Amino acid sequence: MISVSGIRGRVGFGLTPEVAARYAAAFGAWAIARGGTRAVILGRDSRVTGPMFHAVARAALESVGADVIDIGLTTTPGLQLAVEHHHAAGGIGITASHNPIEWNALKFIGPDGLFLSAAQGAEMRALVEQGIPYAPLARLGTTHADTAAIDRHLDAVLALPFLDVEGIRRRRYIVAFDACRGAGGAVIPRLLERLGCTVHGIELEADGRFPRPPEPIAEQLGDLEALVRRTGAAVGFATDPDVDRLALVADDGRAIGEDYTLALATRVVLRHRSGPVVTNLSTSRIVDDMAAEHGATVLRAPVGEVNVALKMREVGAVIGGEGNGGVILPELHLGRDAPLGVALILQLLHEDDASLSAIVARFPRYAILKDKLDRPDAPLDAVYAALREAFPDAAVDTQDGLRLSWTDRWVHVRPSGTEPIVRVIAEAPTVEGAQALVDRGRALLAALA
Repeated sequence: MISVSGIRGRVGFGLTPEVAARYAAAFGAWAIARGGTRAVILGRDSRVTGPMFHAVARAALESVGADVIDIGLTTTPGLQLAVEHHHAAGGIGITASHNPIEWNALKFIGPDGLFLSAAQGAEMRALVEQGIPYAPLARLGTTHADTAAIDRHLDAVLALPFLDVEGIRRRRYIVAFDACRGAGGAVIPRLLERLGCTVHGIELEADGRFPRPPEPIAEQLGDLEALVRRTGAAVGFATDPDVDRLALVADDGRAIGEDYTLALATRVVLRHRSGPVVTNLSTSRIVDDMAAEHGATVLRAPVGEVNVALKMREVGAVIGGEGNGGVILPELHLGRDAPLGVALILQLLHEDDASLSAIVARFPRYAILKDKLDRPDAPLDAVYAALREAFPDAAVDTQDGLRLSWTDRWVHVRPSGTEPIVRVIAEAPTVEGAQALVDRGRALLAALA
């Protein structure tokens, strides 16, 4: 599958070494032609097939004249920061993020450290179709290793001016962490230890043999909930395999939902910075509630990290991200960053001098339901039209599929950019209210099947 952020597929079916080599070479040729430098960053998460595709991508990049800076096992935000640090022409991350174990992907990052825009992606893919300009012998690229990328990333997080590192250290928080055998096992415990925390971790081995579905959604965090209760932890953290998404378990041993990660981080940042907040169309209204405390405006962008990042840059946002646990702070870089989220949540606990469960209890609770159906062959326009006709009093947003919203609820229907499905997401004050919106969208989609 081709999306805003790159290509992904099931290994041996859609995604083969041949496909990976072709796209990696096309990206390398595109990047060095535009970037004024031959340097391209390469890294991977912990997936079992990561080393294979890593080797393929490295050879493909060298074949078009790129000088590869190999940062090895890494996180997506760490790779983005490495592109910026080395002033590289771009970067490739070998990661399928939250997809199941049989998937892998190539994520393409431009010279500004952002995922490619739609226009940039189209330019790069044109080389796949029209012919890739491979380099002659004298212009073949080389590879050298950079082993300091993780430490630079953590140093940058800890250097944030409003992060009270010494104050957090004095708290000596007990923290639980579930890495799900992703790259987070090599990163998050190091950060927590530098913040003076006692860490109780599970599934820290970064070998990609996920013991559960790797997406850190509430219903898949039962082991972390039990670990929080058993250890008396102040908070439990869970990351996805490439460590750009962060989910939270409160001190009472309850997963509070990944939408709260951005909302709580927003609460912290707006105490220290003034400006708008940007999130995507499928993110909970709890972000609006947190921002309203400080009179901040919340603006919405299409789903996809690059769409949120570009909107943030356009409007000068002080924080942004997505409701899947992705937090973006432009003072650090314009990318979702789970280590950043960890630091901000600990800063929140320190500043509020209260438990996470008590902080969450101060705000309204919403029921957010996320459903999906196989994508029908027919266009989705008929579904959009029927929904608008059924709810004539709703505010309409057509930036990304269709989002209908009211003062206390909303429904969003959109085709996925990473899977052959249509997502139906709804939020309301009650489960019944959200379910009614999902059911209406689901029925209309089923009629097209």
